[in-house]
Amino acid sequence: MKRIVEPEVMDTREEAEAYDAMGHGEVDRAFAERFLELGGGFGHVLDVGCGPAQIPIMLAQRRPEMRFMAADLSEEMLKIARRRAEEAGVQDRIAFRRADAKALPYPDRHFDGLISNSIVHHVHDSMRALREMSRVVKPNSPVLIRDLIRPETLEETQAFVDKYAGGDTPHQQKLYHDSFLASFTVKEVEAMLAKMNLPGAVVAQSSDRHWSIERSA
Repeated sequence: MKRIVEPEVMDTREEAEAYDAMGHGEVDRAFAERFLELGGGFGHVLDVGCGPAQIPIMLAQRRPEMRFMAADLSEEMLKIARRRAEEAGVQDRIAFRRADAKALPYPDRHFDGLISNSIVHHVHDSMRALREMSRVVKPNSPVLIRDLIRPETLEETQAFVDKYAGGDTPHQQKLYHDSFLASFTVKEVEAMLAKMNLPGAVVAQSSDRHWSIERSA
């Protein structure tokens, strides 16, 4: 099944709130835990495509010594993220910035770590975004980039939607369905990693529906 791209930005209030309301808790906790396992419990970390910022908030709560730059292209997402950070009491350690993943406004080798969850499939030129991520992170620093795996068939796609978003609204289910169609296979991600400047990183299938690019500190 060929990749079908979706809009790069969830920049309406309806889409941002619908995404925020979806049940990301278990997946986000697994992501945060894996980043810590990779040695990511220190320094200044960039989150590319932070969305409502659930993951940096979780990590900031667990590791008071960590600071985050949370970047997203959607101003509506950033509005929610700022509110969530204030509600969690970690707004002093998470800075927010509207930024395009394809042209990150940061110097080379600037951050002590990098995370990115479920943003690669949104970006039409995903290879460019991945190269930008590898550019701004320091050598030998922890990296965790994760996204959905594109299923082989529409039937398999719908089965994932039914299993993991069956209780969501029709609009939320459509967002999830379209995300699968816009995603990459593990082999495609392996080919992209080979073109990134990210020594020591590997591609792993981290769940029945997720791939990860991982590098330990």
